[in-house]
Amino acid sequence: MRILLIEDDKDLCAALCPTLDAVGFSTDCCHTGTDGLELLRTGYYDACILDRMLPEMDGLELLRQARAMGLATPVLMLTALARVGDRVDGLDAGADDYLTKPFDTRELLARLRALVRRPAELTGSSQRLRCGDLVLDLAQLTLQGPKATVTLSRRECDLLALFCRRPGVLQGRQMLLGSVWGALAEVEEANLDSYIHFVRRRLRTVGSASRIVTVRGAGYRLEAAGPEVCHV
Repeated sequence: MRILLIEDDKDLCAALCPTLDAVGFSTDCCHTGTDGLELLRTGYYDACILDRMLPEMDGLELLRQARAMGLATPVLMLTALARVGDRVDGLDAGADDYLTKPFDTRELLARLRALVRRPAELTGSSQRLRCGDLVLDLAQLTLQGPKATVTLSRRECDLLALFCRRPGVLQGRQMLLGSVWGALAEVEEANLDSYIHFVRRRLRTVGSASRIVTVRGAGYRLEAAGPEVCHV
């Protein structure tokens, strides 16, 4: 399970991320509301832990914008604001759960497990993505096209899922690196280029007419062939 932690307290992030990783979550962390929204809109995360008081964009506004975009990722809001009215504001903005600071880590983990247990019909997530003439199975790590089905590596699958969820949309290089390798990972940009090459080769192997287009100096965009993207 991939978790996005949006929290401006870097000491809290440094303490919480290893705890989440130790119980089986893969955690990315960012420290501003604008960065958090950009990562959340990739649709890559199974759940989000969101601080309410953030620089650049507060947690309530981030949630409102995310829900207005149709993003259904489960969100656990963390905040020092403990009044009933504050909790109501958070839930009304789109939070699925609300936990006040200071908190017991055991309770946070229990609430997070409850969120990610929710069925796909409620969270908007799916283990299979249909995009144009492609069907990507996130659980089985397979890509099906008009002529063949191939098995992908985990990273190939994660990268292709980002494109399939937002066909026709420019995906920035740093956004792709942060979403697939992790926001805190030290990875060279050449690794992204290598995996784009691998994914393009997979598209040819399955006989797809879809293609990943390079936007020089900016990133990549998937031009899907066939029907619009949908979850199946």
